[in-house]
Amino acid sequence: MTKVLEDAITKVKRLPEDRQVYAAKVLERIAADGVYHLSDDERDEVRAGLAEIERGEIATDAEAAAFWKRFGV
Repeated sequence: MTKVLEDAITKVKRLPEDRQVYAAKVLERIAADGVYHLSDDERDEVRAGLAEIERGEIATDAEAAAFWKRFGV
């Protein structure tokens, strides 16, 4: 196992259980065929985010930092 994967797993272990489940599902998808494919819900979320950007609804640096801190990154 690579160091980067070990570090990522260590971080995932500190996440709430629902986020750990999500991370496991992502890894399973990648392991299945080497590529992560978005689910329909994830695709919809990406489209919604792109639409927000087009409308100029962008988070401030402080908001982004608070988001990442919340998830332990």
